[in-house]
Amino acid sequence: MDTAFKGEHLVPGHLGQFFIILAFGAALLSTISYYFAATSNDKLDKSWLWLGRVGFWLNTVSVIGIGSCLFYIIYNHLFEYHYAWAHSSRTLPVYYIISSYWEGQEGSFWLWGFWQAVLGNLLIWKAKSWERPVMTVISLSQVLLSSMLLGVEIFGTRIGSSPFILLRQAIEGPIFSRPDYLGYIKDGNGLNPLLQNYWMVIHPPTLFLGFASMIVPFAYAVAGLWQKRYKEWVQPAISYALFAVMVLGTGIIMGSFWAYESLNFGGFWAWDPVENASVIPWLTLIGAVHVLIVYKNTGHAYFTALFLTLISFVLVLYASFLTRSGILGETSVHAFTDLGMFWHLVVDVLIFLIIVVVLIAVRWKELPISKKEEETYSREFWMFVGSVFLALSCLQLVFVTSIPVWNAMFDTHIAPPNDKVTLYNIFQSAFAVIIALFMGFTQFLKYKKTETTRFFITAVVYLVFAVLIGALIVYVTGIYKLHFVYVLLMVAAVYSVLSNAKVLSDAFKGKFKLAGSAVAHIGFGLLLIGALISAGTSKVVSQNTTGEQYSAEFAKANDPRENIMLYKNQPVKMGEYEVTYIGDSIALPNHYFKVDYKKIDANGKIKDEFILKPNSQANRKMGLVSSPDTKHFLFHDLYTHVSMAPIKYDDELRGQEAGHEGEADDDKNYDPPIAHEVAVGDTIRFREGYMVLKGLNKDAHVQDIKLSGNDIAVGADLEIVSHGKSYMAEPIFMVKGGNGFDFARKVDDAGLKLRFSKIIPEKNKVEVTVYQQPESKKPYIVMRAIQFPYINFFWSGTIIMVIGFLMSIFRRNKELKTV
Repeated sequence: MDTAFKGEHLVPGHLGQFFIILAFGAALLSTISYYFAATSNDKLDKSWLWLGRVGFWLNTVSVIGIGSCLFYIIYNHLFEYHYAWAHSSRTLPVYYIISSYWEGQEGSFWLWGFWQAVLGNLLIWKAKSWERPVMTVISLSQVLLSSMLLGVEIFGTRIGSSPFILLRQAIEGPIFSRPDYLGYIKDGNGLNPLLQNYWMVIHPPTLFLGFASMIVPFAYAVAGLWQKRYKEWVQPAISYALFAVMVLGTGIIMGSFWAYESLNFGGFWAWDPVENASVIPWLTLIGAVHVLIVYKNTGHAYFTALFLTLISFVLVLYASFLTRSGILGETSVHAFTDLGMFWHLVVDVLIFLIIVVVLIAVRWKELPISKKEEETYSREFWMFVGSVFLALSCLQLVFVTSIPVWNAMFDTHIAPPNDKVTLYNIFQSAFAVIIALFMGFTQFLKYKKTETTRFFITAVVYLVFAVLIGALIVYVTGIYKLHFVYVLLMVAAVYSVLSNAKVLSDAFKGKFKLAGSAVAHIGFGLLLIGALISAGTSKVVSQNTTGEQYSAEFAKANDPRENIMLYKNQPVKMGEYEVTYIGDSIALPNHYFKVDYKKIDANGKIKDEFILKPNSQANRKMGLVSSPDTKHFLFHDLYTHVSMAPIKYDDELRGQEAGHEGEADDDKNYDPPIAHEVAVGDTIRFREGYMVLKGLNKDAHVQDIKLSGNDIAVGADLEIVSHGKSYMAEPIFMVKGGNGFDFARKVDDAGLKLRFSKIIPEKNKVEVTVYQQPESKKPYIVMRAIQFPYINFFWSGTIIMVIGFLMSIFRRNKELKTV
């Protein structure tokens, strides 16, 4: 502990910073050693190789050490460290503490470096003759990732941002001049409410494993150029590229699940720049995989395969620049803020881009580029064309997403599209039409050459069936009312599913090696069908016909016509449902609202009933942050989201929970009280119902208060009826030590507080005082409900696609073992 500042725990921070420096130095040693091992032909070759391995192993141990120290700091709530204070709090459960671990840039860089270290150790074991050049590239990447965590200043320039910087070093303020400043830091800022979702526990690790695995096919391609092994790198690169595509795709899908369950834009994809940044390299690597397979089978399209493999990892680095440099701060809902590493990130991109450009330029004349033209009626030709269209679709994404970059580079003021979602949807749907058609008819082609007549007959027959089925889907779902390109995409998606279903059926007849690609293509086709129907024909069922605008502030962020107000226990007709806000519960920091859905037939009989529990947090920085709840049916989802609610901030709730709210303060929440003199059996009427005094309980007791001598406690048994529902309450009147006391009881669902305020023996009556919440303070929520039809096609398609990738990986690994 530092004697100048009481209570600081400096050892884990010092140890963590030591591991950061060691990780950087060890990765640098590994890079240099592997480089000389790859270029040396003398007796030192094995010594350099051994030193390269030791350096990488030391880097791996250091990365684990960094993670262990950081987790210790966060888990033990050591808020003297800025990272723990900024991203966690004492109220977070352990699984959200794990999420806070990578909420910040430093933690996510560590996660990336950890997965890259795991993959590097796998390659040391498996790469064999490729180990030296491949590990040179991966070690170099590890050097750059480690440098992002250094947090040191060299000649006035800060390099990296350390997760072990102290709070008093990161933030200025007079409090930090006090030796006992930690006594005033009661809790951390906590995790962003939007990230408090179980998907965020598993989505980032999967996504960053995908990013990390993109380096492997890149490293093989670089090694192939460097070592002049122009053809040999293709086979192992295919397996690792398939793995990267599968894992990154799974991470993107998990992000869609998170968006669907946690964000409030009402859907699984919003074309946010950060979403685009992850999907762009994924699409280019899918294109690379297909062209690599073309080259492996035919010897054609070598440069395209090489270029797409190399550019995919460069685009991963560019995506990292976009999301971490702060340049997307005004255009993205979940980009990182700038930590002053703008040029550091630029250098990271440029280093690998320069390696790519230089190697291609130096080796250009030696590349095995085929001079013979491909057959037009061959599978490889159309796989190549399809991959080119994938690259073109990425080009459109890159260009529009990078508008802030163009403005920064050229001092221009290009405005982002007003309706970016529609722009992306139309452009990307047009590309998807072509790609889906290629996925369909290429299944009827063979490598090198195909019998033309048979191809045309088979392709056209399946296309006719696709048109008929697609037209039926378009008509039933109403997609034809949207843009014409969506109609074409539906037909193309159905065509790809039917064509690949034929291939899958052939696989079961003995051509099992074709099964992986067929399953992946079927999954992608179903994904397109589900996305088209659910996103294109989703409808808001919470139509507000009252003309209520709620407030000018509300109308800025929400459409009042799509939001209905529900007062507690007052049913409202909403489409085919009768919805009622029936109550709420608090599990800090979340406030859950129970919304009862009833479907009632013409005879008044309940056909279906369920309860959804959307939740919200009142966050002082972000305002009301809500997460939806969804009812899943076989053919549609009903999505419910609270857009406005009069709830308290987290700290106020904690104060109330600790008993800091006094009786007098609580009385302000009600209309002036009304006292009623009643006998047993009498009725008291209030604005929204009535109550009956059912009896007097002479054996009532109050917790933790013991009665003695002449002390008495009497309870008034009250039955309350409000909006067709019954509640029981027992306020208590007590005489203790000659003084009278009463203990009120609340009936929150009826908006009441009841006091047994007096016993009147001469009249054989008692006095019950009724406090009723005014209309202005009556519990309510404003909610939005959306129906997503046939969305299970989307989710099942994504899962099937990932299974297809996995099957393809097993096939390619089997081929690799036979080489």
